[in-house]
Amino acid sequence: MATRSPRVLPRRAILEGGLAGLALLLSRSVVGCSKDIVVAATEMGDDAGLDAGSDELPYRAIARPRLVSTIAAIGPLGEPDANGVRLPAGFTARIVGRSSKPVLEGKSFAWHSAPDGGATFPTEDGGWIYVSNSELPFAGGVGALRFDAAGNLVDAYPILEGTNVNCAGGPTPWNTWLSCEEVYRGQVYECDPWGEHAAIVRPALGTFKHEAAAVDPIAHRVYLTEDEPDGCLYRFVPDALTSHGFAKLSSGKLEVAAVAGDGAVTWHALPDPLFEGDVPTRAQVAAATRFDGGEGIWWHDGVVYFTTKGDDRVRAYDTRTERISVLYDAATSPNPILTGVDNVTVSASGDVLVAEDGGDMQVVAILPTGELKALVQLVDYAESEITGPAFDPSGTRLYFSSQRGPKGGTTFEITGPFHAPA
Repeated sequence: MATRSPRVLPRRAILEGGLAGLALLLSRSVVGCSKDIVVAATEMGDDAGLDAGSDELPYRAIARPRLVSTIAAIGPLGEPDANGVRLPAGFTARIVGRSSKPVLEGKSFAWHSAPDGGATFPTEDGGWIYVSNSELPFAGGVGALRFDAAGNLVDAYPILEGTNVNCAGGPTPWNTWLSCEEVYRGQVYECDPWGEHAAIVRPALGTFKHEAAAVDPIAHRVYLTEDEPDGCLYRFVPDALTSHGFAKLSSGKLEVAAVAGDGAVTWHALPDPLFEGDVPTRAQVAAATRFDGGEGIWWHDGVVYFTTKGDDRVRAYDTRTERISVLYDAATSPNPILTGVDNVTVSASGDVLVAEDGGDMQVVAILPTGELKALVQLVDYAESEITGPAFDPSGTRLYFSSQRGPKGGTTFEITGPFHAPA
């Protein structure tokens, strides 16, 4: 495996993002930064950890099996198990990572603190990799858990280090991970889940308080949310495609959404997407629509689903009709079992799974019929939130984390009949 080096934070980003990062560290009671990482970051150059002379990570053409969701048939939650996990009948849970604890016996690599957004990637041997961000100030990054074809945890390692408050992100169709910094002047880093190539910073995806990203593999667009009370919804349009026919992330046009009263969306180009001037990215287009605390985002079958925590809503943007609608509103729902909307993922059949930040500490599915179904609940995980929901390639394992609190960061694997072969 290639040697990985911490990526240095430019002094300007440290000065401007420091207060936000420090506040997060203190308010969320996460484990402090590693001294070794901080020293390494201050002693290395600004380009440490980035591939020299390359603007693309390898394309891994590994197909996922075709699935159909069986979530509609899942029953009610049962009593908590020994780890405080409530599950439907026929499902089991195990812990695959604990913050600051070695993941595998005999290996020194410890699972990161403040685990946040995540995704899975199929591997050539029939196994898969689950990646997870670390929302730590200055000592953030991404960790990876590798499983073999039988589901055994066989390796664990970092794929990005020394970045700042890595919140959510999104997988790409070419099997890389976009990790987003949730700080003032935050960046997006494209990471290799295999850990064989250093991460590449993607300035063309904008400079702002990033939350999450979703790639449209049909129209080759990247959609991005912003975690600000007056944040925006962004769209990246690449200048060109890569040699494998995917969006080239090194250059393109960053646009911001303006939503009319009937939901029609107009996209406006940003004059300074790198935020090199004095006007923050979200304030550069007066017509831009404000979203109160953009959170998770996911593309599925032509629709981009995203959540906003300030108004507890889940929205759906249809890329074909270019209209936004409200899929779920906790304030008006007749059965508001879903509150504190945050990270999202979508099943093979369009069930929108939403992780709760607080609320009842549940993962709740919004079925295509509009019905709500609680799939898992954590009991006695105070002062925390559920983060990083993602299915393995078979669709029978769901990964997520409890980010923080007295029990510390804990990453779970739930196994059961979420999907069946198509």
